[in-house]
Amino acid sequence: MATTRLAVVTGSNKGIGYAMVKDLCRLFDGDVYLTARDVGRGLAAVDRLNELGLKPKFHQLDVTDAGSVAAFAAFVADNYAGVDVLINNAAIYFEPTTAPEPFSVQAEETVRVNYFALRSVCDALFPLLKAGARVVNLSSSFGRLSLFPGEELRRKLSSPQLTVDELDALVRQFVDCAKAGNHAEAGWPSNPYTVSKVAVSALTFIQQRAFDADPRADIVVNSVHPGFVDTDMTSHKGTLTVEQGAELPVYLSLLPPGERDVKGRFVWCDKTVKDWTTF
Repeated sequence: MATTRLAVVTGSNKGIGYAMVKDLCRLFDGDVYLTARDVGRGLAAVDRLNELGLKPKFHQLDVTDAGSVAAFAAFVADNYAGVDVLINNAAIYFEPTTAPEPFSVQAEETVRVNYFALRSVCDALFPLLKAGARVVNLSSSFGRLSLFPGEELRRKLSSPQLTVDELDALVRQFVDCAKAGNHAEAGWPSNPYTVSKVAVSALTFIQQRAFDADPRADIVVNSVHPGFVDTDMTSHKGTLTVEQGAELPVYLSLLPPGERDVKGRFVWCDKTVKDWTTF
């Protein structure tokens, strides 16, 4: 089993994920895994980085496929002493004004990929995190609780006692309301992406509470808004380059030992910590 340190970026064959792998290859002392659900696209991305003199490694990982997630976790367990950096980047986005899919489909698919798949990756890889590990969950400017119209939902989601099971139930409730056509009346926003990223933000705080009680010392998780980046997901309307969008997640993934301040927080693209419940 290798003693080499290990960094993993999900959904990293293009966009911000690709730029994060590029940065980590330069800044992280260890193996950096570019992962993608499509093997051909993933290997092509690795080839492009090889041309720049960088040496990422590749492993297939479809975050929505339980078998793929389990296979990757088994590979890590068999070949490494553990995970030092995990950046949960993989996500999808339906443009609300142009996407042809019914709202109910958009709602179910968005939270399936952006929240439940992210959580399944965490469930599989968190047992493999080493002491001092850094986890970054890609949230968004949409990941702010103040965008939720329903006061009762805001109260539940911001509760310091919120559990993963309760959060799961709330997200499923949104999907049920979307299918019933009464999500607005129930206090939910009309953009499924907002729901998914608020759920990621809320999950981050739950995860940090668990890490604070974990015998493995100094594990830190933060959620991050990387900025409005020019990617496929923003229909290339973003004002930042993917390199600029990668800067903050990579910075958070390399926080020094003993970090106290930026820990279980929602971090804005200018590196300021925001109160996600009111901002």
